[in-house]
Amino acid sequence: MPNATDEQTAAADAFRAGEHLVLQAGAGTGKTTTLALLASTTRRRGRYLAYNRAIAQDARSRFPSTVTCKTAHALAYAAVGHRYTRRLNAPRRPAWQAGHALGITKAIRIGDRDLSQKTLSNAALRTVASFCHTADAAITRYHVPHLRGLEDHALHAQLAAHIVPFARKAWTDLQHFDDGAVRFDHDHYLKIWALTQPRIAADFLLLDEAQDTNPVVEQIFLNQRGHAQLVIVGDSAQAIYHWRGAKDVMTAFDGTQLALSRSFRFGPRLAEEANRWLAIADAPIRLTGTETVPTELGPLTRPDAVLCRTNAGAMTQVMDLLANRYRVALVGGGDNLRALALAAYDLKEGRRTTHPELVLFSSWGELQDYAAHDPAGRDLQPLVDLVDTHGTDAILSAVAQLVPEQQAEVTVSTAHRAKGREWARVRIADDFIPPKDSDQLDATGRAVPGPIDDGEARLAYVAVTRTRQRLDIGGLSWIEDHPAAQLSLRQRTLTSSRVVY
Repeated sequence: MPNATDEQTAAADAFRAGEHLVLQAGAGTGKTTTLALLASTTRRRGRYLAYNRAIAQDARSRFPSTVTCKTAHALAYAAVGHRYTRRLNAPRRPAWQAGHALGITKAIRIGDRDLSQKTLSNAALRTVASFCHTADAAITRYHVPHLRGLEDHALHAQLAAHIVPFARKAWTDLQHFDDGAVRFDHDHYLKIWALTQPRIAADFLLLDEAQDTNPVVEQIFLNQRGHAQLVIVGDSAQAIYHWRGAKDVMTAFDGTQLALSRSFRFGPRLAEEANRWLAIADAPIRLTGTETVPTELGPLTRPDAVLCRTNAGAMTQVMDLLANRYRVALVGGGDNLRALALAAYDLKEGRRTTHPELVLFSSWGELQDYAAHDPAGRDLQPLVDLVDTHGTDAILSAVAQLVPEQQAEVTVSTAHRAKGREWARVRIADDFIPPKDSDQLDATGRAVPGPIDDGEARLAYVAVTRTRQRLDIGGLSWIEDHPAAQLSLRQRTLTSSRVVY
């Protein structure tokens, strides 16, 4: 490894010594390149577990032939999933039909909410999906989704008592190879495989994007510790998917803790901005930039990408850019926004919607009231404002005008969907809202801003590190006036190849 950095050399030494290894790899620090370098130092047979198929395909061209690069789903398919090919290729089936076959045939009422047969069927299937992402051995009430409008613990307990028996019946249905009432998908055979406690044949295993690992994959991976050397790599500061069941397995892992802190994506000035958010999030790493990469911070009139906090914020940016006659792409496409707009249209017309986020609301007015006054509905306020300002027709028209990224002049993305991506020039949209003021006053009598949530700081870190050449901090500029911006220089610039937890 003649061109390896000191941190990469330290990782290679620990790997050759056979140590179980945790590699905290900051944004742009070349984690996949480093893993490929580790694999090239040995003739042992290894497995690289990729976060998705695209990453696995890219890794195959970078790793030596002694390493098999696959997703956990690919391993599961080879072991058991292929037995369910007929069900995987079966026609799609509406959830209500599956629910009816399971015995969900009538509506019920919980509290002041009416739950239709469709809503109950969706809840049962979402319960199974949640179970499949866990390391649990059986379906329980903890897997039942929390529906908006039924956040109260007692109300959710009533829902769970009704749903769990049907969800368990659905899971039994999914064990049949040839046919069944429930649509079979890839997460189902992954869970079926995990429950067999599989043994992966390899001398060492490399787990990528470990900060966003599903508990079911974590369980499979950790169970190999008795016969294989385990290396997990990721960035705990980019753990931004806890809300959908992902788990950062890095901080509690029993192994040698090392770091990659030099970013090859951007220069020192951007690294300083990244470190501000890393300090606020109390992350176990700080970054240094590459001196030869002259990344700048300042206003942008023509960004390559605009990063937003919410889907509604992304739609607002899309509409503004379209009004200025730009060709616009939306990362992930417009299907989610289109579905939300259609759901809003139904509610405004006085009809219930089947959208899982809005299914319990009977009218647009009811949703407006919930978003404005219920703490659990705060995240829906941007959607309500967007629809009230522009109308559903304008939103649907904008979605129809989106172009593929390769044809776009500007790409719009949420910060969540931007993870793993990079652009030359990035602007942060204005829907990154600062925390509410606390009850305390400063020396001038002004309210002191409230603390910044760790999850929001991690999301900001992801957003600001997507750029190579120039960053317009835009909607995150409020940090300049926040007390957290006064963190000591020692906290902001702390770097170490040995990470302390």
